[in-house]
Amino acid sequence: MNAPTPALVARPERLRLVGQRRQVLAVMHQRLMFAMIVYAGIIGLIVLRILWLAAFGDHAGRKEGVVALVPARGDIVDREGHPLARTIDAWTISLHPKKIIGNKLDLARTLARLMPEKTEADYFAMLRSDKPFYYLRRRSPPALVQAINAIGEPGLAIDSEPDRLYPQTSLAAHVIGYTDVDGHGMAGVERAFDKELSDPARRGQPLTLSISSRVQQALENELNAALNEFSAIGAAGVIMDVHTGEVLAMTSLPEMNPNVAGKATPEQMFNRATLGVFELGSTFKPFTLAMAMDSGVVSGPGQIYNCPDALPVYGHVVHDTHPFGRRCSVAEIMMESSNIGMAQMADQLGIQRQKAWLKKMGFLDRVDIELKERGRALNPGSRWGPFETMTIGFGQGIAVAPLQLAMGYATLFNGGIYHAPTILKRDASHPLPQGRRVFTADTSYRMRSLLRLVVMKGTGKKADAPGYRVGGKTGTAQKLINGRYSQTINITSFAGVFPMDDPRYVIVVMLDEPKATKDTYGFTTAGWNVAPVVSRTVSRIAPMLGVRPDKGREPNMAEVLPFVHEEK
Repeated sequence: MNAPTPALVARPERLRLVGQRRQVLAVMHQRLMFAMIVYAGIIGLIVLRILWLAAFGDHAGRKEGVVALVPARGDIVDREGHPLARTIDAWTISLHPKKIIGNKLDLARTLARLMPEKTEADYFAMLRSDKPFYYLRRRSPPALVQAINAIGEPGLAIDSEPDRLYPQTSLAAHVIGYTDVDGHGMAGVERAFDKELSDPARRGQPLTLSISSRVQQALENELNAALNEFSAIGAAGVIMDVHTGEVLAMTSLPEMNPNVAGKATPEQMFNRATLGVFELGSTFKPFTLAMAMDSGVVSGPGQIYNCPDALPVYGHVVHDTHPFGRRCSVAEIMMESSNIGMAQMADQLGIQRQKAWLKKMGFLDRVDIELKERGRALNPGSRWGPFETMTIGFGQGIAVAPLQLAMGYATLFNGGIYHAPTILKRDASHPLPQGRRVFTADTSYRMRSLLRLVVMKGTGKKADAPGYRVGGKTGTAQKLINGRYSQTINITSFAGVFPMDDPRYVIVVMLDEPKATKDTYGFTTAGWNVAPVVSRTVSRIAPMLGVRPDKGREPNMAEVLPFVHEEK
């Protein structure tokens, strides 16, 4: 019998060694998997512990809970992308009384010196309290944070949390609004779009407004100068695109700083442009004339009315600031802002037709805008009779917000189509909706020369901006105080459009209780105090908006000039 070959003899040994290696590898694999599971469990416990401490530990009592899990609030930018509101990291100083190791009386004195909003006694009581946590200061300045950190007290904590910053300070403050310390919108766009700005799905996508920072700055600067010059108690202004309804600028004065909104007075917080409603006087007259033209009551600018020095009607007497004392044309009635002439047109129009037109223009409802601060127009209601129809015809007895007035002028001069004003930029995500017709295109066109006449030869001369073809109407209304019209206190306004040969933009400015000055010769009427604001503002913003000065262009003034007598 032959002996086995060496290869056949060694085979069982090799198999045994291979089996041992596999067994060792299997054990190592099991141990590695066990170690990984233990490691993952430890990491999980650490994470859970951190979350628990954030929600229920020393931070218990904070409204924001787990701050790290709150998504950053979206930015707000103007139509050119310039930041108007953004979220930054801020510092919060808090006190944990149970962790204090130093002398509490000395610490109370130090805290009172660094944060004098509370007394030493207040701080000492907090240090001795059984409560686990106090906020000492939120949105703390860096110098204060550094000083608190230098104390070296474990019971004083400095934490980072999101904070809302308004880099343009007071610019468009009533439009943008502000948030509370926990990041919830409290006014303006911050409040109206709180859900969108807080939506994690929109993170990184700013909310783009229709506001132009450059146009806004010009309007605020000129209107604030007038507020101070005439010692008015308040002011408001609006600039709109007549075709899209986009609000390019809107302001309410006195101004406020949303970075420190808690320090603002009620007067500063009040939005006169959208929430306040006012009798805006003769700025309403173009609507009455347009209604009369559309309804066939007025055939054109040459139609004649009797314009005596005073007009007795329905047990009352209507007066004019610039009485004609003769027969006068529709063109002259508009140019010299005749209450007597306009009252007769409104009387011919009648209550029902007047109400229907005002309803279509949005003058009987709340302001139509995305903001929550929206006033409701005021009217005579059940007392709306023939005489009230006449007074509304020349702007007395109905109160609207300045934004509503701007909306009305946009409707009248864009071809007669109402488009709701918007504070958002018109783009693919916010397209222009279909509007509703209010006036005929023919009436819209014919009104151009009539309102240009007011600025060229009438009560609005000081509103003219050479080359920019401003048209518009002054309004001086006696202020209603304790149910009676004051004989000395006014609200003055001007509503204008430019360029009037091809209307593109509306501007409305208003002063609340302006005072007379030496330069106004004792007058407090709109032609002296708000009309110049329009002139200066249009001269500044027209180049920004692409409107070139051209003294050779005008509406067709031949339609109105033949009906104007140079001497009354």
